[in-house]
Amino acid sequence: MELQNKATSLWGNFFKITMVQIRTFHMAWFAFFLCFFAWFGIAPLMVVVREELGLTKDQIGWIIIASVSVTIFARLLIGWLCDRIGPRLTYTGLLMLGAFPVMGIGLAQDFTSFLIFRLMIGAIGAAFVITQYHTTVMFAPNVVGQANATSAGWGNLGGGVTQFAMPLIFSIFVVGLGFSESVGWRLSMIVVGVAIFLTGIAYFFWTKDAPDGNFAELRAQGKMMQKKQVTGNYFEALKDSRVWVLFVIYGACFGIELTVNNVAALYFADYFELNLVTAGLVAASFGLMNIFARTLGGIFGDNYGALWGLKGRAFWLFICLFCEGLALMLFSQMHVLFLALPTLIIFSLFTQMAEGATYSVVPFINKKALGAVAGVVGAGGNAGAVLAGFLFKGSIDWSQAFFIMGVVVTIASFLAFFVRFSTRQEDEERANFAAANIETIRAKAEKANAELEEAIEALAKKRAAEMVAEQSR
Repeated sequence: MELQNKATSLWGNFFKITMVQIRTFHMAWFAFFLCFFAWFGIAPLMVVVREELGLTKDQIGWIIIASVSVTIFARLLIGWLCDRIGPRLTYTGLLMLGAFPVMGIGLAQDFTSFLIFRLMIGAIGAAFVITQYHTTVMFAPNVVGQANATSAGWGNLGGGVTQFAMPLIFSIFVVGLGFSESVGWRLSMIVVGVAIFLTGIAYFFWTKDAPDGNFAELRAQGKMMQKKQVTGNYFEALKDSRVWVLFVIYGACFGIELTVNNVAALYFADYFELNLVTAGLVAASFGLMNIFARTLGGIFGDNYGALWGLKGRAFWLFICLFCEGLALMLFSQMHVLFLALPTLIIFSLFTQMAEGATYSVVPFINKKALGAVAGVVGAGGNAGAVLAGFLFKGSIDWSQAFFIMGVVVTIASFLAFFVRFSTRQEDEERANFAAANIETIRAKAEKANAELEEAIEALAKKRAAEMVAEQSR
């Protein structure tokens, strides 16, 4: 059953937080931003952690794998929970529970304890699925691609901001407040954990599951499927081959981003001999592209959808992924900083546009099991990161590892042609898209009429005042 009263405009209502759709959009991307920040908050401090705990290259490889592996299972579960209890309660629970391992990693004293906490922190990466789910149920087909892409992109931005923000927070504790380096990185993670916990409380009070209310209320009114139907639809969605194609595709873009977030600071520190702060700033340039790059992927996905329907969205996905693979191979061959940095940015641009393009397709695969599709595809990103992580664990040179990933991504891009839709679904979505556009035009016309009436009324009052003034003279 299709949820009603979805927003047909994002940018036109961007600051209208009185609208539940817009308020939810802002809460979703901000919550994901903090989760992403915490998820990779320890990465730019690994130079210090490696020194203190005496970690080997092999152990760092296992830490990289641990940070993204548990998220695979967390995303599968979170997708089901979103369909069952709603994104509001799911996000609240994830944020408040996830804050504890983020703070708890400060208790780690050796490789084993550090690995366990790093593994547990990875669960908050499932926040992505809730973010995409929540914006999908809040926005209409004509803007859902850009709403999904922007909320996820600004959330992913946390992976870039953390690369320079965490070293700065660390410096405040060590240089400004006089704590030792051993205590400084631990206190830095506690600060992030507290922020996540407070955001979880805010999410509960400031959002709703859907435009017309929470899932419990809508089910009581018969406006959406009952809980007992959720599990059946979940397993039905798993039988759809397109879901697993997108699983692999997302592994080839978001999986690559996760891997780069984990290794970039160490890569630039070891291969280009940069210090902790400088390596963090350079590595941050990759994540900071999320300010606009993923949004571009969603906007073009919506535009391709307007021109060529759902198959247009899939074709745009192929273009992004293919260019990402080529750019990654080029980056792997850059061995001087002034060449490595611009190619890193180009590679980042196409990586994040591919992510936005993926989730401009996801909402149309199976509307009855949106959580299942979003969860499985999202888990594909982490599965890709786990596989890529093994390349950085062994004796292989890291630049060679990047080249191998580029080849794999280029090959994976052709899978986009296997994401196909029936003629009936194409026609149905064209009608929904047109209806959403008509609603947008109607809303703009009403706003213009209201402004015109206000202008006429103001002009009439002014004229009346002038007439009174003339009579008094």
